[in-house]
This record gives sequence, structure tokens and C-alpha cells, in this order.
Amino acid sequence: MSSRFVIWLLCAGAVFVAWSPHAKHNESAASTTNEHRSDTVVRKVASTAALTAAAQVTVDHTVKVSLHVTNVADHAVEIDFPSGKTHDVVILDSTGHEVWRWSEGRMFTQAVRNTLLGANETVTYQETWNPGTRTGDFTAVARLESNNHPMQQRADFTLH
Repeated sequence: MSSRFVIWLLCAGAVFVAWSPHAKHNESAASTTNEHRSDTVVRKVASTAALTAAAQVTVDHTVKVSLHVTNVADHAVEIDFPSGKTHDVVILDSTGHEVWRWSEGRMFTQAVRNTLLGANETVTYQETWNPGTRTGDFTAVARLESNNHPMQQRADFTLH
């Protein structure tokens, strides 16, 4: 009977630590590096009280879609995610049909998590799409998959 109580107590403590407002997880998929850009489209669309976001599309032989999320507040902001999926990128053709989705076929942890974004700090999520021989007009839709600060960005681009 005593060991059941100890196991229950350990589980309760683990849940408390994981859900506490001071828990901080680093973004392994996030990047803050700048690269040489050949053809770049930047569009700032989404904004919440504390966060702004901008989508950036760079076209070379591949298409790089970046989502830059910036904390414009003078204090840290916690971003809550319902799973390991922090963001997603979708490419739409000129008729609005989906031609590629970054998360398609991927698996994500099913654990609630959070990230602390410091004052005036920016986190960047970047994904690459290989369009093959496709040409035409496209729209990149980048989303922050947050419970408390969901954002969506769109940026139009052309492949020749």
C-alpha cells in the first residue's frame, strides 16, 4: 500500500513540474541564423498584444519558408503548445489547393508544452519545400500552433 502512495506522489509531482508556469523548454527546431537570400518575400500580418509575426519566403532551387515570431512586450511571454508541433507550413497553388504540407506524415509528441520568449526576443521556424519542376503562383501559409497565441501568416511567391 505504501509503494502505491509513493508512485502516486511521484506522478503528481511530475505533472506539477511539467505544467508549472515556470517550466521552460528550448526550441530545437528554432533558428536565429541569417542566410543569403536570392528572391525573398516578407509579409507582416499577424499580431497579438505581446507577439508579432512575419512570414518570409526565399526562392532558390528550393523554397524556404520562415516564420519569425517576436515578443514586442517588455516582459517575457509564455507560448503554450498542445503538442510537440510548434508550427506548420502549407503551400497552396493559385487556385487555393494544397500542394505541400510540412507536417504531413510526421509524428509529434502528445505532451502539452510551453516556451518562454524573452522581451524583444525573436524565434524563427524555417522549413524547406522542394517544388521539383512546378511553376506558377503560390501562397505559403505559416502558422504558429499555439493555444494562447495562435498566428497565421501568408506570403505569395512565383516559381519560374
